[in-house]
Amino acid sequence: MLKAKIRKKILQKRKKYYKDLSINYSFLKKILIKHNIEKSKIIGGYYPINFELDCLRILYRLKNDGFKISLPKIFNNKKMEFYLWKPDDPLIINNLGIPEPEKTYRVFPDVLLVPLVAYDKFNNRLGYGGGYYDRYLEKYDNKITTIGLGFSFQRVKKLKTDLFDKKLDLIITN
Repeated sequence: MLKAKIRKKILQKRKKYYKDLSINYSFLKKILIKHNIEKSKIIGGYYPINFELDCLRILYRLKNDGFKISLPKIFNNKKMEFYLWKPDDPLIINNLGIPEPEKTYRVFPDVLLVPLVAYDKFNNRLGYGGGYYDRYLEKYDNKITTIGLGFSFQRVKKLKTDLFDKKLDLIITN
């Protein structure tokens, strides 16, 4: 099935079946320990939109456990960079309607929590089609542990991938 058809189908399903669920924090902590991600490392998250799995509670807990948190900022040239963020820091709405950090202290995450539209058993990810995460990961490939977050119903049998598509290291679902 074409990416556009999968995207449309899953986004409709996500809107219909969305629940305020989150990832088991203890499970995520075990994964971080297994990958030698120590406290004081930088975790890149995202501000959930469009019925994405809400990772904010996870980010708050990671912050309380001593990790540094960052969120992406989008730029006009389809680039994305990550900036330090604390839960009480103000956010501004970018031109895509996504809240992002107002402050400008750029960082390079050790772990990146990535939103998903769809995924398959091979850890391939389908996003919204803008390529922001693929371009970002292309620059820092093998330096960032990538963990996709989504709902179990977002899994498809197999995603067609292109040369520029980046696999994730892990995918965790509700």
